[in-house]
Amino acid sequence: MHMKSAPHLLTEDRAEYERILDEALRTAHDRPDLAGIGQRLNTEQLRTMALNATALIAAAAAAEYDHFVTVRADARRPVGVIDSVLGPPDEVGGPGAGAGVVVTVLAPVLAGTAAVIFLLVGYVLKALDPPPAFADSLLAAGWFFGAVTAASILAAAIGLLIAARRNSATQVPAQEPGGDLPDEVARAREAWRHALLERGILPFLREALADPEADPHPAAPPRHFGRLPKVGYSGPEFSSPSEGEARPRPAFTSPDFTSPDFGGPEHRPDPEPQPD
Repeated sequence: MHMKSAPHLLTEDRAEYERILDEALRTAHDRPDLAGIGQRLNTEQLRTMALNATALIAAAAAAEYDHFVTVRADARRPVGVIDSVLGPPDEVGGPGAGAGVVVTVLAPVLAGTAAVIFLLVGYVLKALDPPPAFADSLLAAGWFFGAVTAASILAAAIGLLIAARRNSATQVPAQEPGGDLPDEVARAREAWRHALLERGILPFLREALADPEADPHPAAPPRHFGRLPKVGYSGPEFSSPSEGEARPRPAFTSPDFTSPDFGGPEHRPDPEPQPD
């Protein structure tokens, strides 16, 4: 299983993190505080949880790790050519260092530029008929600066050779993982390993074993609801008349119209008189 990417640890130190974690799990039976391994969470589950929490665990030893990385980078940094010729970086700002930079770097450039200008102008004037009297002086000056340029380049080459030999004897080569380290780097590395184990990995394993809700698997994605959840109040109820409660309807009847023949006895017409 490969460890997930951690923003704090460098790539070359992630394998060391895994080795420290595996060693802690391998010797867990010797630690009474880790005696619960295998009851609810086994070794592989704890390892998975610790790898997923690499950034959190590594942050517990951030100060020691930053010091270790700084010391290791200083030990691996080769001594530069200018440092070898002019001295350490804290001496570059001195007056002697400034003169050395001018002589070593700028002198060949300036002398070469002057030589080209004087020779070019001198030969152009020499081609005139009659040539000016100072044409020979310009050519002489051009050849003089040409000689200065050659001498400056030779001096710079000698300085580079001396610096290269000095570097090969004094610089600290980059160390392979597991190889011998300089004493200061080895002490910083051991301090980081100790802090990572005691303040990061072991507390994480103890808390994972003591937490009954610890989940060795990645957290499930949040649920998505298809509709809005019901809030604690509801709007007023509106219903159509047909859905509402039955209400008594007013009793209206049409007027009682009847023909005279079908009226009551009191409304019957008088009988017509019979003829004699």
